[in-house]
Amino acid sequence: MKVRGIIFDINGTLVHIETDEGNEQIYRSISHLLKYYGIRTNRGDVRDGYYQILKDQRRRGGEPYPEFDAVAVWREFILDRAGRSGVTIPKNKLAVLPHFLAELYRGIALNCLELYPGVREVLDELRPRYRLAALTDAQTAWALPEMRMVGIDSYFYPLIVSGDLGYRKPDPRIFALAIKRMHLHADELLFVGNDMYRDISGARQAGLRTVFFASGQGQQSMDGVEAHYNIYTFGELRNAVRFFEEQG
Repeated sequence: MKVRGIIFDINGTLVHIETDEGNEQIYRSISHLLKYYGIRTNRGDVRDGYYQILKDQRRRGGEPYPEFDAVAVWREFILDRAGRSGVTIPKNKLAVLPHFLAELYRGIALNCLELYPGVREVLDELRPRYRLAALTDAQTAWALPEMRMVGIDSYFYPLIVSGDLGYRKPDPRIFALAIKRMHLHADELLFVGNDMYRDISGARQAGLRTVFFASGQGQQSMDGVEAHYNIYTFGELRNAVRFFEEQG
């Protein structure tokens, strides 16, 4: 096999991440901030309203594997609660406040964000030889800052984020989009992921060779689904690439 490109999942594959969306400080902080805009709310209303709008947004999308748009969720919440409070948010504020709330939400929820051992060294070795892309179930408002935080924002092109599309892995369209944007054929690409359902089964259905990183995050097994190669430390990806290169 002639390997010309490698597509990576991010969270759970390159990055060890832990978040706590149940942290009440998230919703308390947002409710306090919104008071400065005349919006009367409280932490319980912020929490319940956020998840209700998120749920409704996914349902309205009508996708089999629906994804949400965090910035759009906060925009809808702000407009609804401003209307209930009888206030109008200035256009210049409305243009930036939903994005800021999405970042604030994630920043408070984030407990751990670090590269798995060996990730940077392996990427540095691969980058001169292969085209590298990233395909992640995430929000652009979160993914880009977090990639910058751990220093991997410059390694990948294209970067495809499910929150921009309205659907997520294992939807075949998201894999097809990655392949198209890399300007390569599926049989020239490897996909590296940590979730047997979303990553490995989806990538296999798209005709990609797959490497499963058993990082402990994500779904670790799935009936009837196996990766073409399994690794247990990120450094073993070197052996995986060599294995595929040596195939006919």
